[in-house]
Amino acid sequence: MGIADRKERDKEELREKILVAAKSLFLEKGVEKTSIRNIADQIEYSPGIIYHYFRDKNEIFHALHQGGFSQMMEKMQVLRSVRNPMERLKAMGSIYVGFALENPDMYDLMFIKEAPIDHVYNSEHDNWKEGGGTFEYLRMTIKECAEQGHFKGHDLEPLTYLIWSAVHGMVSLNIRKRCEVVLPERQNTIIREGLEEFFKILDRL
Repeated sequence: MGIADRKERDKEELREKILVAAKSLFLEKGVEKTSIRNIADQIEYSPGIIYHYFRDKNEIFHALHQGGFSQMMEKMQVLRSVRNPMERLKAMGSIYVGFALENPDMYDLMFIKEAPIDHVYNSEHDNWKEGGGTFEYLRMTIKECAEQGHFKGHDLEPLTYLIWSAVHGMVSLNIRKRCEVVLPERQNTIIREGLEEFFKILDRL
C-alpha cells in the first residue's frame, strides 16, 4: 500500500470514528445537548480535527442519516425482481420492520430522536434525497398497486403517508418498549402479527 492509499484509509477510518462517537452521544445526550467538543473528547482528538471532516454538528447528523437510509435501501434491492406491486409493498413493510428491529439505535436517529435537520435545507445537498428517495419508492409501488385496481377512491399522497405512518408507528412502539407495558405476553411477536393484520387490510382495499 502506497503512502497516498494509507493516508486515504486513515482519513476514512477517522471519519468513521467521528460518526460512531457522534451516534453514541446523540442517542445518550440528544443532538441539541451534544457539542463538537463532546465528540472530540470521545475520540480523544482536538475539536479542530472534526472540522476537517464536517462543517458542523448538523452535517454529522445528516451523514448518519445518509448511512442509515443507504443501509435500508440496500436491503430493499431484493425487491427489484418482485413484479406484483402488492406483494412488493408487503415485502417492503417486512424489510422495513426487519431493518428497524435489527438496527434500533439507527432507526431511532433516523425517525424518532428529535433533532434539527437544518443541514438538509441549508446546504448544497439534494433536499433530503435519502429519506425522500425511500418515500418515493414506496409511493411509486403504491401507484402501481392502484394501476392494477387496488386502493380505488384513495388519494395517492395521503395514502402513502398513511401506510408509512402505520408501519412506523408499530416499529416506534416496539423500539420505545411500549409493547412491554400494554402487551407483555405478546411483546416478542406483536409487531409481526400486527404487520400481518395490516396486510389483510391492504388486501381488501
